[in-house]
Amino acid sequence: MGGLNRFPGRLAIQQRVLPAYRAAFFDLLASACDGGLSVFAGRPRPAEAIGAGELKVAVHAPARNHHLLGGPLYLCWQGGLVEWLASWDPAILIVEANPRYLTTSRAVRWMRARNRPVVGWGLGAPLPSGPLAGVRASRRLAFLKPFAALITYSRRGADEYAALGFPTDRIYVAPNAAAARPRLPSAARPPRYEGRPTVLFVGRLQARKRVDDLLRACSRLSDPLRPHLVIVGDGPERPALEALAKQIYPAAEFPGARHGEQLAPYFARADLFVLPGTGGLAVQEAMAYALPVIMGRGDGTNEDLVRPANGWRLAGETVGSLTRALEQAFSDPLRLRAMGAESYRIVTEEINLERMVGVFTEALNAVHVQDHLDKGTL
Repeated sequence: MGGLNRFPGRLAIQQRVLPAYRAAFFDLLASACDGGLSVFAGRPRPAEAIGAGELKVAVHAPARNHHLLGGPLYLCWQGGLVEWLASWDPAILIVEANPRYLTTSRAVRWMRARNRPVVGWGLGAPLPSGPLAGVRASRRLAFLKPFAALITYSRRGADEYAALGFPTDRIYVAPNAAAARPRLPSAARPPRYEGRPTVLFVGRLQARKRVDDLLRACSRLSDPLRPHLVIVGDGPERPALEALAKQIYPAAEFPGARHGEQLAPYFARADLFVLPGTGGLAVQEAMAYALPVIMGRGDGTNEDLVRPANGWRLAGETVGSLTRALEQAFSDPLRLRAMGAESYRIVTEEINLERMVGVFTEALNAVHVQDHLDKGTL
């Protein structure tokens, strides 16, 4: 286990879906649980294009997801949840801290009827604004109160939960990780660019990734700074993006979708990784190759990953802000290499799967001990 803390009980985790990028985390966490781990998760909506994960150590218990309504009114009912709990019989249950999942309250009641703790796991909960903001904040806190602890992805999420009134000593920050700690030394790059600098994007080609902004920003750069742009991925926006590239940035390269070891040469040849929109599963992998990053606004996790020392967080969804960031990045190659080295340090020391599992086991053990103290069994 490489020094990871262990949880002595049997753990259960409820998820709406089981995405491929989360499988490695669940398997590593399962290997730290003496009683094993079962993950209850169902299928996504077809339009979500979420690749299903396959577990090798943890156990996947399929949920029957019923998707209700859509957009801001979306709700989900997961059939079979109570039956799964009865069958797995966990010491602690972790649920997504999302009130849109209607069966979560049933799971909480089932566990509390047996005097067993439930832990919430979520992005955070921004304070409501506008009409009835106070009422809505009270309802959110009421939803969170039954949890013995909250685990969140980022410091921003922790601050939001604390602002609602959840006790700060029961909030844990497990930085959102999709990759293990790098095992190879930091990639060595020459102090100067070999020809033009190379900008890399990796991800699904969909509107929310704003790859069109990246093409437009590159086209606005003066000729000496115009990079070799490589856009790795596939998706519904690919034909439109290729057509746009022919018009404004014909040097852009679209090699298609690549996965796993196929991505290594692209990361190794790049000088800068750019994700203008939301998402960002490939950001950590890019940082493990000692790449600085330009990243759009996100859910708070990007604030922990991307800092002034290793990259740029875009101030807004504008081509202008991205163009300025690219100009700053390419104006000083030595600074860019130093920022890449800092990216490597961050994913080696601070944000990786091992660290994420370590925070989860820390929270689980604290809850486990407090549960036994409350029952007088310790």
